[in-house]
Amino acid sequence: MKLSERITAAQARSQPDGQPAPPRATSSTLELPRPELPAKRTQWFEQANEKRPTTAEAPTAVVVPHLPDEVRAKPQQPVDAFAALKERAATALFEHLGARFNDSAITEHELKSSARDELTKIIDSEQVPLSADERTRLVQDVADDVLGYGPLQRLLDDPAVTEIMVNRMDQIYVERKGHLTLAETRFSSEEHLRRVIERIVSKVGRRIDESSPLVDARLEDGSRVNAVIPPLAVGGSSLTIRKFSKVPLTVRNLIDFGTLTPEMAELLNACVKAKLNIIVSGGTGTGKTTLLNVLSSFLPANERIVTIEDAVELQIQQDHVVRLESRPPNTEGKGEVTIRELLRNSLRMRPDRIVVGEVRGGESLDMLQAMNTGHDGSLSTVHSNSPRDAVARLETLVLMAGMDLPLRAIREQIASAVNLIVQISRLRDGSRRITHVTEVQGMEGDIVTLQDAFVFDYSAGVDAHGRFLGKPVATGIRPRFIDRFEDLGIHVSPAVFAAPPAAGAAGEGRG
Repeated sequence: MKLSERITAAQARSQPDGQPAPPRATSSTLELPRPELPAKRTQWFEQANEKRPTTAEAPTAVVVPHLPDEVRAKPQQPVDAFAALKERAATALFEHLGARFNDSAITEHELKSSARDELTKIIDSEQVPLSADERTRLVQDVADDVLGYGPLQRLLDDPAVTEIMVNRMDQIYVERKGHLTLAETRFSSEEHLRRVIERIVSKVGRRIDESSPLVDARLEDGSRVNAVIPPLAVGGSSLTIRKFSKVPLTVRNLIDFGTLTPEMAELLNACVKAKLNIIVSGGTGTGKTTLLNVLSSFLPANERIVTIEDAVELQIQQDHVVRLESRPPNTEGKGEVTIRELLRNSLRMRPDRIVVGEVRGGESLDMLQAMNTGHDGSLSTVHSNSPRDAVARLETLVLMAGMDLPLRAIREQIASAVNLIVQISRLRDGSRRITHVTEVQGMEGDIVTLQDAFVFDYSAGVDAHGRFLGKPVATGIRPRFIDRFEDLGIHVSPAVFAAPPAAGAAGEGRG
């Protein structure tokens, strides 16, 4: 049966016998063959065409009742010409450069320069009228997709962005000045996001697939990367990038940011040079690694430094540095090298200083033993919310080593090994401040005694923008290790420990 006959039959069934069909709006997008319709239907169409509204009055979408689905007017999907051109340019670029992408003899700069030259020729050959801004955008987008990290590349190049959080392919958040905002950019598909994740992890010898659906990696500049893919990530692949400054932050930068004060910086400089064992404590994203970098800048240039990390992040400025990085197991579950094994091995490398990026397991026992056996001046970080919590956290981590040690023995080890705990926190205004500089004084009974040298002054309140006006202030209590400074010829101004009149002798106190 022809289409027109099916339409006529459908209309006849829908009306009672002997009654004409009601008038019906028509659409210019729907053309019905007039010659095959009954005479009275043809007459009705002619009358309807005469009464057709003007263009301004015409409805944008007309639904014809009582018609089969195949004859209803269907809106056409818009075609993104720019996206199609970008896809053609990317395909042509792969064809032109071919194996040069994997040629180790070509530097990254040379490859990018060649790719941009080829892209310009490809776009010219397309003969598509583009403005200067559109041409620049097209070249940049294709170069990012082929050579960089797609939509993330511009965020990585933006110095104001400190963290990138991809929740799914169409939802990307960024952190600027401590505040989260939704970025306008997005991935074209889940496959596009997966390609970028695989490109990141493959460059550092890691892998991610269904059998190993989460991975820690890093970018070339040391930025930390964490990726999780389905089935663990239910809503789609997730990617988190914590950027590090291309130029390492200095102690002057931290003073300008309000993270610490000049008096505190003078004390920390003296503590590092006096070979005190220092633990930087803080929560996730508080800036522990940044502070550890600044503390490492105080290390003497004539000492041998060994750094141990899960993923290389520290930016040690000295020349005599050996950098060690742990390794995950391979596809067969073999070949894993842990932080604990690297720490044990480092003791045979004649280090003057050992810097552990973070202790999060049984390696804390080996670190404490190293601090107690002649490797003074070691630095590390630990996740905790206060100096007292840092001591409890170290106790727990030591127990994770699998050694059946009594709790008092562990606490004695901590009290003997650790000299100073520096607590850094991220306040609710987004700023990162050192809230405690705490001396570990020893044991009293079964308790590790702590004494604050500096604490953050919350009593100053906040300004009109919600930013804290306070700063770290001295408690007025002189740490015991100052006597050690005098033996080593290290001078610290007495004004460093002078408490402001309103602050008094605040602090955790003993016990």
